[in-house]
Amino acid sequence: MGSMTELGYGWLTPILSYAMAVLGSALGLRCTVRALTAEGRSKRNWLLTAAAAIGSGIWTMHFVAMLGFTVTGSEIRYDVPLTVLSLLVAVFFVALGVFAVGYGRHRGRALLVGGFTTGLGVAAMHYLGMYALRLHGAVGYRPATVAVSVLIAVVAATAALWAGLNIRGPVAAGAAALVMGVAVSSMHYTGMAAVTVAVRPDQATLPGATVMQFVFPLVVGLGSFLFLTAAFVALSPTAQERAAAVGAEQLRAQAAPAAAPASPSL
Repeated sequence: MGSMTELGYGWLTPILSYAMAVLGSALGLRCTVRALTAEGRSKRNWLLTAAAAIGSGIWTMHFVAMLGFTVTGSEIRYDVPLTVLSLLVAVFFVALGVFAVGYGRHRGRALLVGGFTTGLGVAAMHYLGMYALRLHGAVGYRPATVAVSVLIAVVAATAALWAGLNIRGPVAAGAAALVMGVAVSSMHYTGMAAVTVAVRPDQATLPGATVMQFVFPLVVGLGSFLFLTAAFVALSPTAQERAAAVGAEQLRAQAAPAAAPASPSL
């Protein structure tokens, strides 16, 4: 049995990973709220943005946390195609969930279907990302703990989608994002608690890329994407703001003729 730790860099990676989970959740909630008040192409685009934000936020959270994962007696590398696939899986399943909620006619049923689908996708992302891990030895899992981590993922995803449907105010949405960050982080670290490693010392070079060669640059790129998306969402007017602007423009148009000077009579 190999000695493992998630705190290779102390508490830095858990704190940063939680921040990524909160940021992705907050963006996803705000985009979902925007989608529910939009129609047509705008609705679709907001839902796609929500899926990209939540999916990439959860993936970034996972691999920021994995930056601190070390195993005594073995270096760690990652299979590049599988790691990228885990990101695509996360975004795809989150998209299924938010579209189910965004277009579902029966909100209760749509919430259950969307939460279950999204939760399974989050869990699949986590364990596919772990399957991409390469080390000198074998990685195993405790089935009961794996089941708990999947349950947490489904509950967390359902709660996130419920918040998207029911929470409107920015303060309440921020609080919901903080709670969702705890839920997503709990799912990750519960999943990691299920891991067992049997190290077999070997001098052969491991296949794949190191954390700094591949995972770290990708994490930085996705983190930048999330921050840029946050700026876009913050600067984009809400439906209420657009309606208020249209109403003000109409009032100005109605007032303009009355304010115009009367033409002199001949």
